[in-house]
Amino acid sequence: MGKAIELKCSLCGRSYSPDSNVMTCQDCGIDGTMHVLYDYDEVRKSLSMEGLAADPERSLWRYLPLLPVSDMTYVPELQVGWTPLYDSQVLASRYGVGRVMIKDDGRNPTASYKDRASAVAVAMAKELGRDVVACASTGNAASSLAGFAAVGGLRSVIFVPESAPEAKVTQLLVYGAQVYLVKGDYEQTVNLAIEAIDANGWYNRNCAINPYLVEGKKTCAIEIAEQLGWQVPDRIITSVGDGCIISSLYKGFWDLLQIGLIDHMPKITGVQAEGACPIHRAIESGADRVTFQPAETVADSISVGAPRNWVKALNAVRSSEGTTVTVSDKEILEAMTELARATGVFGEPAGVTAFAGFKRMAQDGLLGSCETVAIVVTGNGLKDIVSAKKSVGVPTVVEPSMESFSAAMALKNI
Repeated sequence: MGKAIELKCSLCGRSYSPDSNVMTCQDCGIDGTMHVLYDYDEVRKSLSMEGLAADPERSLWRYLPLLPVSDMTYVPELQVGWTPLYDSQVLASRYGVGRVMIKDDGRNPTASYKDRASAVAVAMAKELGRDVVACASTGNAASSLAGFAAVGGLRSVIFVPESAPEAKVTQLLVYGAQVYLVKGDYEQTVNLAIEAIDANGWYNRNCAINPYLVEGKKTCAIEIAEQLGWQVPDRIITSVGDGCIISSLYKGFWDLLQIGLIDHMPKITGVQAEGACPIHRAIESGADRVTFQPAETVADSISVGAPRNWVKALNAVRSSEGTTVTVSDKEILEAMTELARATGVFGEPAGVTAFAGFKRMAQDGLLGSCETVAIVVTGNGLKDIVSAKKSVGVPTVVEPSMESFSAAMALKNI
């Protein structure tokens, strides 16, 4: 199925045929997440700068030769990808950085980056003749899958921690998903989902297990390269939870290197919340493996203490000569308002964590004055209004009269 020619374990390097239906390495177990590889000589023939420039398709499917989907009749009818990339001169000047680009992936159909994976998941599930797709999620992947399954005529079964934001859970129910709130943390939720998926034969949309989903997510990196005229930024900054997004950005640029559309890899930089930073700790200590830990942060989408895609995440940072940083919940909430007021982009806590990390790095002198930085905002702020309210004041209540309004204005010294 599909156009991939090889699956390769990211931990031990063992190769598998895509026809084997293996998702994780039989030797390494669940930690042995797979790289999806293509015949890059063939891809080079069908994917060129000139061809893309003439292509009217404005979605991730413009990169079909680098995606595992082989039959477009199964693709959900929702536009995913080709999200805006804003050039913020305000932020560049404020933080003394050469150029600051904001990639607003909250503009996808269900308002998050995760739609890139869900579009591929639903298409491939339909190719395989499956009628149920399932996943565990802290929120965004779940709502994304529910929306795309609904459009694709599939049933979705979703497992989320009981602490997931109400707005995200409501979005799941609106899409018609069968939702299970798990009385436990993200790791316990994932473990239950894996058991249930295996027991029932459902199509697995868990991105750290199903290797094809990173292929959808990697299109964000390809878009950034194309939107910058194939001039790769010096650094890409993204928030990190399970490790799937940061590894997908690396994979997107790596694929472009294989077919010659770019000539170097940007520094892949990850930002974690201080209360959920196992990948950062491994990078900082030089460890070969990630030590799991309890997680607690306002940024629910990256509140992950047991990241499933840690192997690829560590590789993405180290192979690109990137780095990781951590930020406090206070810095994350402050980043929500600053980013919105400087660029008009309203991100949820996990979505703006990358921006908070950018600020921390700039203030610590870790970014060059001529450096071009692309910051990925992974989810829309309307996903978590409760957290957004913590970062702002309250509106002023007035009577329906000019006297009341004028008195209120006087108190505000306007």
